Amino acid sequence: MASNRRTLSGRTPLPHHERLHQNGGNQFSVSVDSPSHKHLFNGRSSSPLSAFGFGVGRLLGGLRYSRKCLSWKTSFYRCLVFFFLGFILGMTPFIDVEDWSRRDFSIEMKPPLVDDEREVKDVVIPRDSPAIGAAQLQSISTEEDIIPRKQLIIVTPTYNRVLQAHYLNRLGQVLRHVQPPLLWIVVEMDAASSETAEILRNTGVVYRHLVCLKNTKDIKDRGVHQRNTALEHIEHHRLDGIVYFADDDNIYSLELFESMRNISRFGTWPVAMLAQSKNKAILEGPVCNGSQVIGWHTNEKSKQVRRFHVDMSGFAFNSTILWDPKRWHRHIADPIRQLDTVKEGFQETTFIEQLVEDESQMEGIPDGCSRVLNWHLHLEDCELVYPKGWQIQKNLDVVFQLHDGI
Repeated sequence: MASNRRTLSGRTPLPHHERLHQNGGNQFSVSVDSPSHKHLFNGRSSSPLSAFGFGVGRLLGGLRYSRKCLSWKTSFYRCLVFFFLGFILGMTPFIDVEDWSRRDFSIEMKPPLVDDEREVKDVVIPRDSPAIGAAQLQSISTEEDIIPRKQLIIVTPTYNRVLQAHYLNRLGQVLRHVQPPLLWIVVEMDAASSETAEILRNTGVVYRHLVCLKNTKDIKDRGVHQRNTALEHIEHHRLDGIVYFADDDNIYSLELFESMRNISRFGTWPVAMLAQSKNKAILEGPVCNGSQVIGWHTNEKSKQVRRFHVDMSGFAFNSTILWDPKRWHRHIADPIRQLDTVKEGFQETTFIEQLVEDESQMEGIPDGCSRVLNWHLHLEDCELVYPKGWQIQKNLDVVFQLHDGI
């Protein structure tokens, strides 16, 4: 009789190889449907063919596990590659590709340092410009240390007389040797003569040729109104610099003009001149302790009346006093001009009183006022005849008749 046995659980028992897979161990499951394989797992057969099938099954299970490991590593490396690729693409807008393409990665051997080691700062070299040598770089560095010079504004009144061409040419040659910037303002009465204009053009000095249109019948001192014309021009155009009244018949040293550039507000110095008798020289100007004015040189009997004992060519001042009174705390709004209504010899002191209050606002130059830098000689000869057009039409050769006894 056939007997039927049932399991206690009521379920059909699984094969041995499927139970191994279900237990979750380290053993590998192989699906085998052939009878020989069933005998192999049941331990009933040990033939070579059955052993070979069992080895193949284990090999296929190992390959399936290795594929899982390989797929995980491949995914990790792919994510890493794509991360770096996205990072590089994200940083592209902040990279100057053209600059990298033009960059020269060659190695350059630098020369040894010289004794004068100066650091050149803020030097911009265009890309298309040729290479700049060491000498040019050194010149750029030295130019940075140069302090700009103050402009000198030289005012010269002139008029028609026999030695006018001589005086203008002499003064023009002196100004030609003065370091720029310099502006020469020459003022004539009534009209600008072509002879004066030609002399100014030939000097090579930057100049402005002005005309004073004041009626000569109503004036006492021609030079006062000519200087006032120049002052109006400086004030109207707001020319910035040091103003100096240089008459064309005076004699000047180059050191005087260079010393003027150090003036802050008002500078003065002694002037040597001939007395009216022309038999002795006198000195007029400040007495200084360093650059401080402490007194005055004078030989005049009216020294108690005159406030400042200075010649017209013995002082210079900052032009901003004329057109920027707030800078110098000037409360008087009237324009600064020379006066024609005062006595002769008082034009200087009345004009200076409009520029400064006292000697504390003055600067003596050179240091200690120890040297004479210009001379006022009064050598004009009134008996000479002014030639027409400044040219002599005929030769001055004189024919003498020689006697036989000579």
